[in-house]
Amino acid sequence: MATIKSLILKNKIMSDNISAALVKELRGKTSAPLLDCKKALEETSGDIEKAIEILKIKGLSKVDKKSGRDTLEGLVFSYIHAGGKIGVMLEINCETDFVARNQEFQDFAKEICMQIAASAPQFVSSDKIPGTFVEDEKRIISAQVEEQGKKPEVAEKMIEGKLNKILEEVCLLDQVYIRDSKLKIKDLLNQLIAKLGENIHISRFTRFQVGETSQDGE
Repeated sequence: MATIKSLILKNKIMSDNISAALVKELRGKTSAPLLDCKKALEETSGDIEKAIEILKIKGLSKVDKKSGRDTLEGLVFSYIHAGGKIGVMLEINCETDFVARNQEFQDFAKEICMQIAASAPQFVSSDKIPGTFVEDEKRIISAQVEEQGKKPEVAEKMIEGKLNKILEEVCLLDQVYIRDSKLKIKDLLNQLIAKLGENIHISRFTRFQVGETSQDGE
């Protein structure tokens, strides 16, 4: 009996530690029911990424279900920043013309253009990064760490950490949102997918800056 009481008390404490804000954040990323979001967070002790995986396995993530749908509609959005010194062209796709004409969809496109203008990503997502880019960056980082004379096990962790940071900075979807450091661009995208009910895909972009070569990202 004592064991059962302890378990009930433990579950109650865990439930109390899951804040409404955390549940809301998970729901925004997955569009799963609130109760299921709360249960997933309780199972993972508040770990958002692990909770998302649990919801995906259970088939409760609407965002994940929509990811395989064709996105043949959309728009090409342009944005000029910093007194005409920086410009961005973005192709963003959705399933229907109805959503393409939606103001929230177009506002999102503008936000993404502003993100690209400010943060200068090179690729849309990590799966678009050429292997040669990763190898070159790892070689440069390894040489820098080697000069510091770190122990092999320490050096390996440093290299991995620095490389991951660079890859996050060059990938649009993995970048921290310029207006909210708690969110990444992929979080914003998932929230929009959940809200508008269609698969939405950032296809490619080009960033222009006066005096520099244009940056194309796919």
